[in-house]
Amino acid sequence: MSHYFENDDSLPKDRKEISFRFLGAVYTFRTMAGVFSKSDLDYGTRVLLETVFSEGIQGSMLDLGTGFGPVGVLTKLHFPKTRVTMSDVNERACSLAKENALRYRADVTVTVSDGFSGIPDIFDVILLNPPIRAGKQVIYRLFEESRQHLSAEGNLWIVIRKDQGAKSALRELERLFAAAEVICKDRGYWVIRAGNTPLEATEQRA
Repeated sequence: MSHYFENDDSLPKDRKEISFRFLGAVYTFRTMAGVFSKSDLDYGTRVLLETVFSEGIQGSMLDLGTGFGPVGVLTKLHFPKTRVTMSDVNERACSLAKENALRYRADVTVTVSDGFSGIPDIFDVILLNPPIRAGKQVIYRLFEESRQHLSAEGNLWIVIRKDQGAKSALRELERLFAAAEVICKDRGYWVIRAGNTPLEATEQRA
């Protein structure tokens, strides 16, 4: 059985365009079969973006598991000074992400990569909507690899449903990182921020 977190070029492409409203503007993206949330901007992704955007983004950002590219493209459009990298294990997803970035003239880097296998860089912000169907072993590996690829004061942001393992994911992030906390809860989705620097120290420097 094929999943959006795998490569399966035998799937029919079923290319189409979708439009959605985000923060007062309407965006149109190309999608196709075999990628995550091919018919709309996933609600969890929307909650993640709105939460992170309210905090602000600067420096370098990785959209880990980009799908058709809404997270990376919207980040670049709203925070043009941010250096944006978008990655996915799914080659079809990366192809779409490049098309959508080109449509909006978003100067981003798109990389095919299984986790961080093809990404040596360090980032200030990593955004992840975990591939739940891939299982905890894969998801927790992405958490660990993200920790290794964050700058000293960088943060990993994830969104996950309460009924799909949010509590256990929070415990794992608390184990891996110096600090982890739930920033937002919306319709069963939790947005969690985790960083290598204790939150108290970050707040004192702000």
